[in-house]
Amino acid sequence: MFRFLHAADPHLDSPLQGLEAHEGAPVDVLRGASRRAFENLVQLAIDEPVDFLVIAGDLFDGDWRDYSTGLFFRGQMTRLQDRGIPVYVIKGNHDAASVISKKLRLPDNVRDFSTRAVESMEVHGLPVVIHGRGFPQRAVPENLASDYPAAVSGKFNLGLLHTSLTGRPGHDTYAPCSEQDLRDKGYGYWALGHVHQPEVISKDPWIVFAGNCQGRHARETGSRGCRLVAVNDSLEVESVDWRTLDVVRWQALTLDLTGATREAEALERIRASLSDAATEAEGRLVAARITLTGATALHGVFHRDAERLRAEVLALAQDFGEGTIWIERIKIATSPVYDLSQLAQRDALTKIVLETLEEATRGFEALPDDIADMLRVLPPEVRTELEGEWDPQRRGAVIEEVRAIVLAALEQRGGDVA
Repeated sequence: MFRFLHAADPHLDSPLQGLEAHEGAPVDVLRGASRRAFENLVQLAIDEPVDFLVIAGDLFDGDWRDYSTGLFFRGQMTRLQDRGIPVYVIKGNHDAASVISKKLRLPDNVRDFSTRAVESMEVHGLPVVIHGRGFPQRAVPENLASDYPAAVSGKFNLGLLHTSLTGRPGHDTYAPCSEQDLRDKGYGYWALGHVHQPEVISKDPWIVFAGNCQGRHARETGSRGCRLVAVNDSLEVESVDWRTLDVVRWQALTLDLTGATREAEALERIRASLSDAATEAEGRLVAARITLTGATALHGVFHRDAERLRAEVLALAQDFGEGTIWIERIKIATSPVYDLSQLAQRDALTKIVLETLEEATRGFEALPDDIADMLRVLPPEVRTELEGEWDPQRRGAVIEEVRAIVLAALEQRGGDVA
């Protein structure tokens, strides 16, 4: 029997742009998270121990600003070399051959696959052949899998590929191929990269996205890590186990405040949710994006005094201790509990105000042409974030905030808006 680790998309030294906009953000922890998660990967390989490690692309996030990124990676590979663990790496769209301009000589245990053609490498001392090819440039529109050779008889065949398969949300369609394309090769395991969400596509044969080693932003929630694969003496996959590597756990916490009438009650529900998230993170820093939903009498209060609400929630996070919870964003998506049709019947002026507010919330469906043109030329990870900012709901958030404040005032003052 032998065992190996399948990891992908470490994105070492990913810049995590925009953190400075968040007051109190643990910038040092978040920016160092990709390195710490990679150290966890290397330590896991040593502790198990495994026979080899495969990394399915996007080892680096882009060209190195200096040589520190390369030296960090090299140092980690030396740790594995000292224990006789070889590492097999392909380049993805972020670290394609045309992207990385700086070079360092790597330890002998690191095998980097060609970006010009598919290579097949045997693992010394094991009945294993690894087939792989890296990206020559950032955009690879062709089906690379079609050039992978058929399985070598009498060996455990492992395919190493950076691909979006037939497409995945939030990822450009690179090296597109179908599940059947991979099945036809007859390999025992396909180690895929590029898609950051961990996913088992198939178990016969095993076709697996390892996901990234560390979530990079609020859309990459939940546990992140790698796969530990065990192969028996019959060269059949015996187990594919999940192993967690992340050091920061991004969480999207949605709280239903339906029926809440007192702020203390709402804060208690938020505190309970934060407590659950901290427990599930098992000592990791929780980076939380909170969304408040439900029909509540606090709807107008939250919009009218959003700054104080955020301060109260930050205070709750402090109670869990330093380095436990960071509040990335609070989104107010609650709704009022009063009947707008009844409110409109109070008097003519109130009706006019409500009709004006309703009209103001329309017209946010279509994205302006100039903005749409700009978004189309941006990299997917940047485009996805900006598209979220220009989402109709987000663009209407300012109007909705004003609407909530006015409605709360109308409800409390009996329609007197003088």
